[in-house]
Amino acid sequence: MTEELTEKLNVMIKRRLKTNQDCRRYLANLINRLEAGEVDPTIAGRAGYLTNILIRCIEGTEIEERLAKLEQLSGKGGLRAVGGGR
Repeated sequence: MTEELTEKLNVMIKRRLKTNQDCRRYLANLINRLEAGEVDPTIAGRAGYLTNILIRCIEGTEIEERLAKLEQLSGKGGLRAVGGGR
């Protein structure tokens, strides 16, 4: 990657992307800027790829947090069987 492309990518990803909603807005903005000719397609592709990785990480973190809450609610750190009383 050239130094110029690296610098442009660094400027684009300085935004705080903490939620999937942040990522969605960022990708929508990126697509609009790409279509307007304001962003190099190579940069847009790389930024989009990295944003999708971030989305998967955020989703994984959210699932882990939800699971931890469920385990805490179960009282023993593990889930109890629902229904059947086995």
